[in-house]
Amino acid sequence: MKTTPTVRGFLYAIGAYVIWGTLPLYWRLLIAFDSRHLLAFRILFSLILVSVILTAQKNFTWLTVFRERKKRYFLILTGMLICVNWGLFIWAVNSGKTLSTSLGYYITPLVSICLGLLFFRERLKPLQWAAVAFALTGVLLLTILTGRLPWVSLMLAVTFGIYGMLKKKLAIPALESLGSETIVSVPLSVLLLCFSFDGAKPVFTGFSGLSYLSDIPVYTWFILSASGVASILPLYLFAQAAKRLPLSALGFSQFLAPTISFMLGVFVFGEIFPFHNMLSFIFIWTAVILYIVSLRPKH
Repeated sequence: MKTTPTVRGFLYAIGAYVIWGTLPLYWRLLIAFDSRHLLAFRILFSLILVSVILTAQKNFTWLTVFRERKKRYFLILTGMLICVNWGLFIWAVNSGKTLSTSLGYYITPLVSICLGLLFFRERLKPLQWAAVAFALTGVLLLTILTGRLPWVSLMLAVTFGIYGMLKKKLAIPALESLGSETIVSVPLSVLLLCFSFDGAKPVFTGFSGLSYLSDIPVYTWFILSASGVASILPLYLFAQAAKRLPLSALGFSQFLAPTISFMLGVFVFGEIFPFHNMLSFIFIWTAVILYIVSLRPKH
């Protein structure tokens, strides 16, 4: 029996968000590496894989987009944003802050709403105003009760929110865009690999600081090289889902990833989840529910 485009769309979306949600398990396998080196390898392996795929498709237009000044500046900016987002996520997961990443991706859609309001003068529905208010209350509660701003969550949400906004303006296919973004990020990855982060301060060692790579076993090399697949596969699945599903369906399914990450943080990694975190998450979860309801089309 053939599946309908909508069913296939849901399958693609579920696949994408399950992979994104379970990525903390993947990065924990590489916890022995410094997170900045992991970011560098993720950029390089993603570029290699994208280059192979696009070359096999005889698609070289992604190498010419830099000729247009506007696109060139946008791609440099999106490349830097995704680097910050990727690097912060890896560091947070391997520093025992998976719950912070979960909170960040719960509030990302609400950050996108605020960006649309500020930069595109979009009108918000009453439920969306309420969602933003509940989310802000949750963040403020967490800040007051812990005595510090949840900067990891906010940085993840803001960088990915701005990244998504700029990607809409670029209107470049996902793989081509990622290829261009990783190209502009290569200098950063090379620079990171030239530093050793073993001590309190980073030390410039050149590539001699990578001598430890000769001691890692083959299976660890295999896991590390899979960072390109871990970056590109969910992006491909998401792009396929976006072609087949309405915004409301995508808006609902996107909360699958932070929910999986939340469950991993509490039940697998055993991260502490005190009462004030629960109180804050209740407000965030309420905001999420209001946002999902606001996406329902009027009949």
